[in-house]
Amino acid sequence: MHAISKDTEACIDACLACHKICLATAMTHCLEMGGEHTTPQHFRLMVDCAALCATAADLMSHKSQFHKQMCGLCAEACETCAADCERIGDMEDCVKACRACAEHCRMMAG
Repeated sequence: MHAISKDTEACIDACLACHKICLATAMTHCLEMGGEHTTPQHFRLMVDCAALCATAADLMSHKSQFHKQMCGLCAEACETCAADCERIGDMEDCVKACRACAEHCRMMAG
């Protein structure tokens, strides 16, 4: 079995953490808060971010030839999501997870 590098492992962990936090925040906090938290643009962004994080983690886990491109897209989505969550406010955990994931994914994308 070929081991996954420590950098890849750290990126997978960051992606999975971001997926979990974005999805949970969207489905609980945002839906319960309403208002700007549930505008279609913001809500879709959070769901997209979670989906891209999960896909990036999957592609890295099985050493897909497409993982670098996916990590680049994931980093872009995470940065966008972090900025929007910060703008709306009261979602610090999501902002922090998205920024950490974006940093790891940018490194993976090369």
